[in-house]
Amino acid sequence: MPEKGLTALRVILAFTLLTTTFHYAHNVIRAQDYPQIPGIPVLAAQIVVGFGWVLFTGFGLAGYRCYARGRYWRALGFLLVCSLGGLVSAGHFLVGVPQIPAFWFATIFTDTAAAIALWLFVSWVAAQLNRVSIGDQASTQH
Repeated sequence: MPEKGLTALRVILAFTLLTTTFHYAHNVIRAQDYPQIPGIPVLAAQIVVGFGWVLFTGFGLAGYRCYARGRYWRALGFLLVCSLGGLVSAGHFLVGVPQIPAFWFATIFTDTAAAIALWLFVSWVAAQLNRVSIGDQASTQH
C-alpha cells in the first residue's frame, strides 16, 4: 500500500493548504470584517486564528510524513485533526454571515470542501487497511 493513494493525498493536502492559507490569512488581516464573538477582542481572535492555521497545517504535514513512511493509522489520525481546520471555517455562520467580498466568502466553502475530501480519503484508506482477503478468512476458520 505504500504508493497507493499518495498522489491523491498530495493533491488533497495541496488544495487544503492553498484554501486554508487564503482564508485564514484574510481572517487574520481583516478580522473586523467577520462576525465577532461577544467579549473576545479582535486581536485575540487574530492570534487564535493564526495559531490554529499553524497547528492544523502541522498536523497535515505530520499526516503526510507518516503516510509516506507507511505508518497509516497514525497518518489517518493526524489527517483527521488537519481536516478540522477546514471544518471550523464554517463556524463563521454560527455567529453571523460574514460581510466580505465574494472571493473570500467562497474560501469558507472551499475550506469545508477540503475537509470533506480529507475525510473521504481517510475513510477510503481505513477501508483498504481493514480489507480482509478470502485467503485470510479461510486461514482463520478451523
